[in-house]
Amino acid sequence: MTPDMPIPGHIDPVPVPRGVQPRPDGRVDLIGLTKDQLREALLSGGMELKQAKLRSKQIWHWLYNRGAVRFADMTDIAKAQHPWLEERFVIGRPEVVEAQVSNDGTRKWLLRSADGQDYEMVFIPDADRGTLCVSSQVGCTLNCRFCHTGTMRLVRNLTAGEIVGQVMLARDSLGEWPSQPEGRMLTNIVMMGMGEPLYNFDAVRDALKLVMDGDGLALSKRRITLSTSGVVPMMARAGAEIGVNLAVSLHAVTKDVRDELVPLNKKYGIEELLQACADYPGANNARRITFEYVMLKDKNDSDADAHELVRLLRHYDLPAKVNLIPFNPWPGADYECSTPERIRRFSDIVFEGGISAPVRTPRGRDIDAACGQLKTAAEKKSRAQLDREAEEKFAALG
Repeated sequence: MTPDMPIPGHIDPVPVPRGVQPRPDGRVDLIGLTKDQLREALLSGGMELKQAKLRSKQIWHWLYNRGAVRFADMTDIAKAQHPWLEERFVIGRPEVVEAQVSNDGTRKWLLRSADGQDYEMVFIPDADRGTLCVSSQVGCTLNCRFCHTGTMRLVRNLTAGEIVGQVMLARDSLGEWPSQPEGRMLTNIVMMGMGEPLYNFDAVRDALKLVMDGDGLALSKRRITLSTSGVVPMMARAGAEIGVNLAVSLHAVTKDVRDELVPLNKKYGIEELLQACADYPGANNARRITFEYVMLKDKNDSDADAHELVRLLRHYDLPAKVNLIPFNPWPGADYECSTPERIRRFSDIVFEGGISAPVRTPRGRDIDAACGQLKTAAEKKSRAQLDREAEEKFAALG
């Protein structure tokens, strides 16, 4: 472990015990590269400059506007050049290990990277929008007590290509190629999957720039939301360098309770976090900051908590809305969900304080795709465990 890679702890476990393993075949994945990087990759492969400039533009269009996954489909590139490209490059997609569809239409994918790491993404369809919940890390180290994903160990950051690859795969699944500005099912992206996006800042920034590029996937920054548990030093950079909507996992209004629920609070406290929100570039009444607040019975759901939430948000003069999230249970959790009556009362108090506080309808609970439930099936059952179970079944039959 290098000196600039601190050992993960319970409060501020920045990156990552291991890096990405190179592809066994040595080829370079073109997904996730900027236009300049794509051209440089062609040059490094031995293509001459004038041709690399032309081919990089053509390949970019095929990747991000047509959704091509094979060089053979790129009809304006000479057939004779296809083997040269195939030998050196790959058009990456995550491997789909498992795809599930909830009773409410929510879709969840268990994905696997080229180096064998598993992570998840979720698509939530609504009447007027479709939201893709994208992961930024394999696992998570924040140890938020109510979150199933937080019980996983952190393996590594996802690359920009692996983050963009989730969007590409969703579009494949939804049949949304060639890219159209109107009539798409996938209209919004939330960086709310596995991991803390601001602990993988560069890759998240680079991936979202590709998603927002007018020549790329062309999704407006107003339709993208980045969620953080409160990595205060990175929030200003996120506003300046990415500029998407901000969501903050607040979940409590007192130090003791937030220290318990979100251990990062011991490093960056509520006041420091809310000041960073007040300073977030571009936040205004048209682009309010969303505060996520999971409703936990007898823990953070009292009338006094609701009044204190209103006081804090008004004190910092924040253009805010509060998403009240009914707790999604998972085996071994220490908490229960607040009653519907208590959630309604909490919401009413915040609304009466002049702040929007809708209650989020849980989606995908039956396939563990709801907020806080993401934890890969591979983490739940190891390959060795699955092999043992198969051997036991075989022995029982014998």
